[in-house]
Amino acid sequence: MDVAKTFDKLELLRFAFKDLQEDELLQMAALTEIKTYPPNHVLCREGAYEEIFYIIAEGTASIVKKFDEQGEERLLRIVSRGDLVGEMAMIQAAPRAATVRALTELTALEMEKQDFETMLAQSPRMALEIIRTTLTRMRENDRMLIEDLRKSNAVLQQLDRNKLEFIQVAAHELRTPLTVLKGYAKLLSASSELKANAVLGEALGGILKGADRMHEVVNMMLDVSRIDSETLKVLPTMLSVKMILAELLNALKHESAERNIEITIEQDETLSYIYADPSLLQKALYQLLVNAIKYTPDGGKVKISVQPAVLDEKIPAVDFRFEDAGIGIDLEHHELIFEKFYQVGSVALHSSGKTAFKSGGPGLGLAIVRGIAKVHGGKAWVESKGHDEAALTGSVFHLQLPLETQRT
Repeated sequence: MDVAKTFDKLELLRFAFKDLQEDELLQMAALTEIKTYPPNHVLCREGAYEEIFYIIAEGTASIVKKFDEQGEERLLRIVSRGDLVGEMAMIQAAPRAATVRALTELTALEMEKQDFETMLAQSPRMALEIIRTTLTRMRENDRMLIEDLRKSNAVLQQLDRNKLEFIQVAAHELRTPLTVLKGYAKLLSASSELKANAVLGEALGGILKGADRMHEVVNMMLDVSRIDSETLKVLPTMLSVKMILAELLNALKHESAERNIEITIEQDETLSYIYADPSLLQKALYQLLVNAIKYTPDGGKVKISVQPAVLDEKIPAVDFRFEDAGIGIDLEHHELIFEKFYQVGSVALHSSGKTAFKSGGPGLGLAIVRGIAKVHGGKAWVESKGHDEAALTGSVFHLQLPLETQRT
């Protein structure tokens, strides 16, 4: 640090504080000292409690702030002659909100915290000047951030459109060869020669099972694309709740038996029928049960409850509750798991399979559930005390639909 340079303090203070009286400027000049720093010197460090207020006399400095967990810094502005640095942290007795680093050799007037507070107490005009300067700076920062948010939002919207278009194209491109594959596989399964060969029969069974799983994923991709493009049609009809649940259990009886998962149903006697789209309702309930089985350890229990509920504007509804005895979900994931492609935890740690314990998947099931709830005029959410693989706190997923859904 070089202190040999000399500057006219009063001239600088008159430039920085245009509304102060001469006696106030003289008092401030007496409380400051001039110091010079080399390039890259840090005057203020983000997060640090420091007790010096700066007025730039010569040179330039950058003000940068960290905006993510990786510590990537973002430039807020460049400060030069007459600019104030560090006043807000001094006023608030708070840590520095950003890092100030000299870009060139930099000379500044410095004032200790105690002297700074004395000046503020004795000079209301100085306090107002600093407040005006700070508010102007904050407005400029807000303007920059809002503009950047607009740009980022536009990019994200375009990426989401690109993702949706990719899903649509990929799903349609996969559906045709899958249909051909399943057709030939079923044709081969009728062959007497193949039936006589246990090894080939087992291999063909694996092909059919894999093709069915791929076909299911393709259909999920198409459902998500329809939900996102708001082209999902609801064709409601009167449905027996008891029959819908019976079909649901039958659809996953092999998967639940393989995992030794006990599934019980409790249905309110007053809820016998619901007016909803049968295909969409079955898909939503199916995804919820798959999810409950997937995150419940072998030998666990899943309880399905059907209870009366009331939606907004006092609309009568039915609440399908899927309560598992599984590993639970941390609060930070409660909303994110309903976003398409979202995965809790590391994808590399997931095992394969539709209902294997903690198995991976395309991350579309719960997005479909919420989309189906929305087009029916209902809602879907989760309740959980948190992730705990020892205590198995479990989760409760809700799907609330109006008893009478309007056709769309």
